[in-house]
Amino acid sequence: MSKENIRLVQLTHPTGGRRVAMVQEPGLVLLNDTASIYELALDSIETKEKMGSVVLSRLSTELLDYNDVYEGSIDWKLLASFDHPLNPAACIVSGTGLTHKNSALNRQMMHQAQEATLTPSMEMYQWGLEGGHPGNGTIGVQPEWFYKGTGDILRGHGASLEIPAFGNDGGEEPEVAGVYIVDRDGKPWRIGFTTGNEFSDHVMEKKNYLYLAPSKLRNCSIGPELVLTADFEEVHGSVSITRNGTAIWSKDIQSGEKNMAHSLKNLEHHHFKYAGHRIPLQAHVHFYGADAFSFGAQIKLEEGDVMNVHWEELGRTLKNPLRLAHEEERLVSVEAFF
Repeated sequence: MSKENIRLVQLTHPTGGRRVAMVQEPGLVLLNDTASIYELALDSIETKEKMGSVVLSRLSTELLDYNDVYEGSIDWKLLASFDHPLNPAACIVSGTGLTHKNSALNRQMMHQAQEATLTPSMEMYQWGLEGGHPGNGTIGVQPEWFYKGTGDILRGHGASLEIPAFGNDGGEEPEVAGVYIVDRDGKPWRIGFTTGNEFSDHVMEKKNYLYLAPSKLRNCSIGPELVLTADFEEVHGSVSITRNGTAIWSKDIQSGEKNMAHSLKNLEHHHFKYAGHRIPLQAHVHFYGADAFSFGAQIKLEEGDVMNVHWEELGRTLKNPLRLAHEEERLVSVEAFF
């Protein structure tokens, strides 16, 4: 990815409402007449004008100090780097697992019954290595896919990620997420990439791999920036956990097609082949998988710990503190309506 790619953020102000801004370090340049990246992308698709050109045509003379916004010291607050502003339920948040070797190895260790056993997780990763990069015009092997929720689970930089009362644990998953919009004719378009923390319950998952699905139904974060680019060859970064201002664990991470068992085209085909994922005006945030996470290093996160995810090519670091739901799990009852 080029450092010259356009980087966008979404912000909100108590009296000024929502705005989109372009990153121009050390500042943020607000865009005229633009309340969301979703609307910006839709305008670009419908006018058949490159999104970067639309951004540049809307630059205002209003400039914010990015450091002040990033540190939360002024009234302007960063939102998730993408959302469906009018209907969060029309935004599907999902992901693809077992795309990186370290993730597959971590899953192998969680679910391995004995040394010589190749778990279904590792077997699926091997399938990806063998058939996840198909030739042009061909369909590759299907990857693992999971659902996280709708757009109301998305959090931005600085917002807390919560372990619910029914959760067993919560931990970071440092990933790159692709951001998509479906046009009025049902055609999906990739807008760009953003830093993501695909927050999950690894303790629940470790109990039995069939608990993978509910372990993913958690809030998650993306941002602070969305990068307009088509390049996903190689991405470099780091992940760390900070406790009381001190890093207690960190690791270098890599992503991008060069480091994955599946090509981007193959992941996208198997996501958008479903008609329910091509509903006109639908939005999608899709996580591409993690290279490492602290749970794999036996780190137990505590309330107040800060999860830090940084990709060199995707702008500033995404930081989210961990919060516990201080309430007891309550029975949810359903009444028959007749």
